[in-house]
Amino acid sequence: MKYRLGIDVGGTNTDAVILTPKDRVVAKTKTPVTRDVVSSIRDAVRTVLRDSELQPDAISHAMLGTTQITNAIIERQRLNQVGMIRVGAPATLAVPPLTGWPTELKVVVDRASITVRGGHEFDGRPMGSLAMDDVRRFLDDNANQVSSVAVTAVFSPVNAEHEFAIRDLIMQKYPHLSVSLSHEIGSVGLLERENATVLNAAVSEVARLAVTAFESALQEVGIDAALFFAQNDGTLMAMDYALRYPILTVACGPTNSMRGAAFLSQVNDAVIIDVGGTSSDIGMIRGGFPRQSSLAVEVGGVRTNFRMPDLIALGLGGGSRVREDESKLTVGPDSVGYRIIQEAQVFGGDVLTLTDVAVNEGKARIGNQAPRVPRQLSERAYREALRLIEDGIDRIKTSAEAVPLIAVGGGSALLPDHLEGVSRVIRPEHFDVANAIGAAIAQVSGRVDRIYAMNGRSRDQVIQDAILTAKADAVRAGANHDTIEVIEVEEIPLAYLPSNASRVRVTVAGQLAGDGQ
Repeated sequence: MKYRLGIDVGGTNTDAVILTPKDRVVAKTKTPVTRDVVSSIRDAVRTVLRDSELQPDAISHAMLGTTQITNAIIERQRLNQVGMIRVGAPATLAVPPLTGWPTELKVVVDRASITVRGGHEFDGRPMGSLAMDDVRRFLDDNANQVSSVAVTAVFSPVNAEHEFAIRDLIMQKYPHLSVSLSHEIGSVGLLERENATVLNAAVSEVARLAVTAFESALQEVGIDAALFFAQNDGTLMAMDYALRYPILTVACGPTNSMRGAAFLSQVNDAVIIDVGGTSSDIGMIRGGFPRQSSLAVEVGGVRTNFRMPDLIALGLGGGSRVREDESKLTVGPDSVGYRIIQEAQVFGGDVLTLTDVAVNEGKARIGNQAPRVPRQLSERAYREALRLIEDGIDRIKTSAEAVPLIAVGGGSALLPDHLEGVSRVIRPEHFDVANAIGAAIAQVSGRVDRIYAMNGRSRDQVIQDAILTAKADAVRAGANHDTIEVIEVEEIPLAYLPSNASRVRVTVAGQLAGDGQ
């Protein structure tokens, strides 16, 4: 019998679980995150192997969800300097690359950029020939100054010929450079797609280090398994795929929790709240998968249009600091994080946290000491925390009707059994490690989001073409072709374009290739 290992590295804890082929939890653990990340992964894996009494060779698949990519963007650290090639002159010269980026992020990433002639119309017709000589000169001048290149061509989601031509040139003449192509990352919308592509190029080295750390941690405990990274639509991708598209791991932690919550509760339509030590994430699941945002999403202050779950993030968790200053009470957004076991009052520390408040209110039994907080202050602080959570729930809902709430994450133990706007609060078994379970049970997905001209083709032909393309994408990401199912099909007619053009979105998902379950 082969088992699956799920790991999720959060801001406070590293969670790990081992599941049987039939998805039964045989061991779980929570380990404080360490500065090097590797040691916390290694320690967590050793713990679940010991508790399960399994040998390392019993693990056939290992899945990792990590915040390292997201943190690199937010903290503006460990990012590549990027060379940007935009294809679409003269039509796209009015707005230069990185317009609207936060200055402190732009100065870290921006090394050089050029806009050259080329690109395509909405129906795939060339706007002009690609100015390859200009591309060559740009690369000759900057190949030793940048470590990655982002290539964005006008309407490349419809026709990616020019992006592929530049990629082939770089692979042949400048093999030391990593390349990100916009049609593989973002959807229609030049500036947002370009932003997502540049971010992907900027985090390629962080992704390589994360992959290396994951592999090293498992090798140290003797595990030789197929490795996968969690991505932000609730599915997985193989390691080589993760190295090409690391930006797709952004927000995978909350997404893992949402998938784990749906699996553990057997409820496929609900609001999910994942309460950790530092923050709380609120989202919705439809059909067991996270609801995707229909709007452009900001990542680290940058407007993008690649797929992202619809989330509301609150700076509120078990380690959130509680302060009262001149009759003003605040709960968070700063947190003691993984230091909660040293600094919270219930553990003998001197910092007042939300955990201390919940214990004082009789909502939880945590720690080994009674918190030193006046009852009136703890009542006000707990009400304020609930107000923030109930406001977030109302904002994520699409109607005023009360809906089920699935509470997961270690900090969800602090929540009451009744909340405004909620029909019932569900705390499933193993709720504290739902994120790691979500990673372990995830499937592999493929996705298409592009404009199709309907001239000469029927609607069914176009949708079938999109489904086949999405299935091929899922196989490249590590899915077993025979298990792939269509999850979502959406067609949006574009009345402002000729030729009966439509935007078609298709999502498919399948079991891991080689998974014996």
